[in-house]
Amino acid sequence: MTIRVIIVDDQAMVRAGFAALLSAQPDIDVVGEAPDGRRGVEAARSAHPDVVLMDVRMPELDGLAAAREILRPPAGVTHRPKVLMLTTFDVDDYVYEALRAGASGFLLKDAPPADLIAAVRVVAAGEALLAPSVTRRLIADFAASRPAPRRDTTALRLNGLTPRETEVLELIARGLSNQEIASVLVLAEQTVKTHIGRVLAKLDLRDRAQAVVFAYESGLVTPGTA
Repeated sequence: MTIRVIIVDDQAMVRAGFAALLSAQPDIDVVGEAPDGRRGVEAARSAHPDVVLMDVRMPELDGLAAAREILRPPAGVTHRPKVLMLTTFDVDDYVYEALRAGASGFLLKDAPPADLIAAVRVVAAGEALLAPSVTRRLIADFAASRPAPRRDTTALRLNGLTPRETEVLELIARGLSNQEIASVLVLAEQTVKTHIGRVLAKLDLRDRAQAVVFAYESGLVTPGTA
């Protein structure tokens, strides 16, 4: 199946470069571009992409606000693509809020071309782009800058998990892959996938990205321990 992508960035050269790179892949089709968040939302609604590559800082409507509109559409709009944020190290708060809004992850804009291609495929497949160690450090930094965990509002949701599911959620938040979780807990990788599916369903979370945010905000994982 071909992955439909739109690119939202206020720099024309960046859009052109990303479009050329992605269009050269046999399984990726660039179906739209936009120079700002407002037109990015419009493009997402009309082109029905699988993945939106979204820059953080743009005129008219920044990437965070645009991601919120795309991922929390008004009544009657049923299509919700995955959103992959494009960012730099100096926009930590934006990235954290984007993950809270439901973005599937983020990628540094100066990442190697192969990483961009892989990221689009990973996000399109329904996974969250949270494996790299740099991402784990940034997530911890985001959480450290936030108010104290809202345990009163999340405790009941955490109590709905079994002890094993709670262990799995903690290891997800620490940035471990399915294979690594399986090794730590001495489980089959397919069993880990089953546990992750149950965790997401019970907590009403879309993907691993939101699971990481939930784990930090609930106090299950604290900054500096990941």
